[in-house]
Amino acid sequence: MILSNLKPVPGARTNRKRIGRGPGSGTGKTAGKGHKGQNARSGGGVRPGFEGGQIPFFQRIPKRGFTNHTRKEYIVVNVGSLNDFEDGSVITPEVLLANGIISKVLSGVKILGQGELTKKLTIKAHKFSESAIKAIEKAGGTIEVI
Repeated sequence: MILSNLKPVPGARTNRKRIGRGPGSGTGKTAGKGHKGQNARSGGGVRPGFEGGQIPFFQRIPKRGFTNHTRKEYIVVNVGSLNDFEDGSVITPEVLLANGIISKVLSGVKILGQGELTKKLTIKAHKFSESAIKAIEKAGGTIEVI
């Protein structure tokens, strides 16, 4: 198999149908829309979900729950993943972002206590779990709430 010899399977690629291009095309004159009516008009047709005036399905189903639009969403980091840093270094959300440990800072960074921390670090974050505080202080590090 050579890359220059590759070609699509027969029938995989077809020319698009050009509508309204004369009687010989098969879709001339009314362009496949029939005669008159809502769907023949410019901008015609009904919106998605329209059921002819009947209450649409999405309006009939029961509504439940609540979405808090002011909710704060924190990106979480486990203490076990902080062992990559050198002893005595200061870790901030910007440092975590630069090293690829987190991909984005949402409403802040929360440090969780999963894993084992072996380095003495100064960690600055928005929130800490109790187990994370214990793990950091057990390793000789310090925490700082931003």
